[in-house]
Amino acid sequence: MPVELSIVIPVYNEEDVLPLLADRLRPVAEGLDAAYEVITVDDGSTDLSPVVLQRLRRDWPQLRVVRLRANAGHQAAISAGLATARGDYVVTLDADLQDPPEVIAPMLTAAREQGVDVVYGVRGDRSTDTAFKRLSARAFYRVIRTLSGTHAQVDAGDYRLMSRATVDAINALPEQHRVLRFVVPALGFPSASVTYRRDERAAGTSKYPLAKMIRLSLDSVTGFSTAPLRFATWLGLLGGVAAFGLLLYALVAMALGHTLPGWTSTVVAVAGVGAVQLLCVGILGEYVGRMYTHLQARPTYFIAYDSLTGTGPGAVSGADEPARTESRRA
Repeated sequence: MPVELSIVIPVYNEEDVLPLLADRLRPVAEGLDAAYEVITVDDGSTDLSPVVLQRLRRDWPQLRVVRLRANAGHQAAISAGLATARGDYVVTLDADLQDPPEVIAPMLTAAREQGVDVVYGVRGDRSTDTAFKRLSARAFYRVIRTLSGTHAQVDAGDYRLMSRATVDAINALPEQHRVLRFVVPALGFPSASVTYRRDERAAGTSKYPLAKMIRLSLDSVTGFSTAPLRFATWLGLLGGVAAFGLLLYALVAMALGHTLPGWTSTVVAVAGVGAVQLLCVGILGEYVGRMYTHLQARPTYFIAYDSLTGTGPGAVSGADEPARTESRRA
């Protein structure tokens, strides 16, 4: 039967939280006035998450398991879910239960009544997060909005509801290493928001350490703004002006006979100009790296198994066709 609502959940080593997620999400989904499917995208988990998902699927017909061949990353896993979702509306939700599933109902109501394409889940209360995470998140969103001009919702992560038109537009984008929390606002589709309280992680540990957050920040900046390139240009110009000023100072001092043998000023000048050059080269390298990756056109994920189509190892299907691997570009 036609599916009105798809709920996409990326999963990576979440064996402890998956039963808790099912206990909370299933009553919410079945209480909605909509035919639904829940798409769990196993992002190359190394624990018992695949086994737990198959067990849950036995008693939950609407649960769909999509498994990637290798760990591709959080954003790529969400992209894989969007590419396979069938619903008229699609919700993306993390598995850790920090974003409560109960908010899906008001999201769907807002989309229907207001006729918008996107409903953002905005974290109105983040008291469960550390002070460092709250401050860094706010600074991150403000910097991205200033540099790119994209009016991304502050305190809105990857918990959102999107219409089929929005999902189709995202799937048609050719860019890789996309950061969906900025891609979606950049489309400019009509939107609304629903505020909720962010909870503590129900079980397990965070899959977004500081290193991954920094990588996400770099992808966000280089993917949505050319401001760093302009910054490198201005920094180079300022470095040139400073070097020219030092040259004039040296010539005047020599003409007046005030020069003394020494290496301090030389070292300072060389080090300063060298630092500016290295910084500019590093910024340019980030953009060149993105262009190189885009020209390679390698898929960012490979789907090894989909319980809906019965492809891949362990598939429950009457078809005897060999398992095939699907690839998509995120």
